[in-house]
Amino acid sequence: MSEKLGFVSDYMEGAHPEIIKRLTETNFEKTPGYGLDPYSDSATEKIKKACTCPDGEVFFLVGGTQTNMIVITSVLKPYQGVIAAETGHINGHEAGAIEAGGHKVLTVPHKLGKLSAADVERVAKGYMDDDNHDHIVMPGMVYISQPTEFGTLYSLAELEAISEVCHKYSLPFYVDGARMAYALASPQNDVTLEDYARLCDVFYIGGTKCGALFGEALVIPKKGLIPHFFTIIKQRGALLAKGRMLGLQFDALFTDGLYEKLGKTAVEYGARIQKALIEAGYPLYLESPTNQVFPILTNEAKKKFEEEVDIAFWEKMDEEHTAVRFCTSWASTEEDTNKVIEIIKANPCK
Repeated sequence: MSEKLGFVSDYMEGAHPEIIKRLTETNFEKTPGYGLDPYSDSATEKIKKACTCPDGEVFFLVGGTQTNMIVITSVLKPYQGVIAAETGHINGHEAGAIEAGGHKVLTVPHKLGKLSAADVERVAKGYMDDDNHDHIVMPGMVYISQPTEFGTLYSLAELEAISEVCHKYSLPFYVDGARMAYALASPQNDVTLEDYARLCDVFYIGGTKCGALFGEALVIPKKGLIPHFFTIIKQRGALLAKGRMLGLQFDALFTDGLYEKLGKTAVEYGARIQKALIEAGYPLYLESPTNQVFPILTNEAKKKFEEEVDIAFWEKMDEEHTAVRFCTSWASTEEDTNKVIEIIKANPCK
């Protein structure tokens, strides 16, 4: 086991103690499979209440790539593609899962990891105005992640603008919430779960990176948007026989507001690390308001930090500089954060 301080990602730990406790307490219970158990039912009702969509649907899946692939390929017609920022997770870090399902990712430029309503309209209107549109891929839905790959946040006004354009062009709006807990906990956030249910056609609440052993809770605010979705999940090999393992985790996460509390310390610790890097003279790739921090290090500084801290490579800037990522999690401790800050102070940018 590595003795380095672990700040490489937010899914390196196991699960929140309350989840482990609940799994242990119910370990020998016998319940129906495939998510048809009382715990999954309870989690479903709690999530619908938190999102204020009592008539919606909730489905539990194992991971983010699986969820994105199944949702997008289920919503799109065979001749359609999905609009996403060029930095979107489905475009860069899912090994072509969407393309493997027969659909093209229609990328648009990003600003701090975000696409704009104007770019969505440009793609949709451009397709309609093209006399040769029968020969090109039709835009069929819009994908974003919240937070973005860069830890940045869409504001409520930005989401409302995207949603308005999506409705104008009949494009389902889908939000990947793999790190949703950290978005909700950010002091800069002004978007609630209720807002997602109001503005989006489909979104998911991430568990894997937010305190669960594994799992994502997919919310479809208007029932029936994707007909026979349960069967589609089964067909894609994604229906967990021991579905209780998913439902019970989200039942715990949505008890006493645990999910929305989970990201608070991670965001606080991320902000402290980011502040320490700035004070030590390190330039930032960008400033993040959530749990991901992106300094630009010299080769020498990178080597020095990596002797004591596990961090993630982000982007090679030039021969002498690399952008890296420090990532806090729901399980990060004040002790480890303080140690990282001391290492930063002891190695200021030269």
